[in-house]
Amino acid sequence: MPLPDPEPRRLPLRRMPKDAWSRQEPTWREASPGVIGAALKRALGRPSGNWYVLAASEEVRSDRPFGRMVAGTELVAWRTSDGSVHAGPGACPHLGAPLCRGAVDQGRLVCRWHGLSLGSEGFPGWSPYPAHDDGVLVWVRLDHVGGEEPLDAPVVPERPASARSIAAVESLAGRCEPEDVVANRLDPWHGSWFHPYSFVGLRVTEIPSGPDPDPDRMVVDVGFKVAGRWGVPVRAEFACPEPRTVVMRVIEGEGEGSVVETHATPLGVDERGVPRTAVIEATVAASDRTGFAFARRIAGAVRPVMRLTARRLWRDDLAYAERRYLLRASGRWPG
Repeated sequence: MPLPDPEPRRLPLRRMPKDAWSRQEPTWREASPGVIGAALKRALGRPSGNWYVLAASEEVRSDRPFGRMVAGTELVAWRTSDGSVHAGPGACPHLGAPLCRGAVDQGRLVCRWHGLSLGSEGFPGWSPYPAHDDGVLVWVRLDHVGGEEPLDAPVVPERPASARSIAAVESLAGRCEPEDVVANRLDPWHGSWFHPYSFVGLRVTEIPSGPDPDPDRMVVDVGFKVAGRWGVPVRAEFACPEPRTVVMRVIEGEGEGSVVETHATPLGVDERGVPRTAVIEATVAASDRTGFAFARRIAGAVRPVMRLTARRLWRDDLAYAERRYLLRASGRWPG
């Protein structure tokens, strides 16, 4: 599928191929389990510094606490009046009340059960965790979970400048482990077959090769469907900056530099002992087109559409990730 002309068109839309879904070129030969498995192994071997994505930046506020389980650890997060983000254990050190149901008063976390006030200085039996806000996502460092050499900050992918972009974050959870989510994202070959409502003509043009590929990336040409046969063709790369993150970056075509970051955060296990993982996907879109400046002015209306698109894709892909985990757990998959 041809990429856009070097001279940008007034509108980025192109008519996509008319071929029926069943007549597209099969990709099962190219989607080698060995290639995907090797890419996954390299990703899982990268350092994370024990940092985990907790939530979208906008979810952690200064007027109320935010709670979530991460890797079996109950967490609470809040902001002080200067916008700084803080995180700590989710149980009150007094009698164990859920701090996520507490309040934030003058930058301090206040338990509603007996009024214990907690801050970044900690309290006997209650020590805050390192937290980081990258402007799109809030991360928390859990050294007792990760067991790696700690890093001062998480490995945050390069993104378009906030002054020229729109960011939206969507979260879903499934019964699987983070590696199943990452493996799904490292299989771009399934795009046109499994998501024909969003992608057309997907072709993988570059895969990692050699014992130590640098850069370790996959490159695809694909058309993003807009309406009917109309879509936007781009070239994009997939890469893993750390073990629980896969980044798709547009490297040619409309929205060059835009990224979709898929972060897999382990939550814990359910009542049956099955692991649960949150997919926290951040889409950071940018464009030099005049119309995009207008889109930024109405970003509040654009973000729900971006989140809806991510949710639709991951509703399908989580079913794939859950099945992969089931096959692995039952010994029917070599991964």
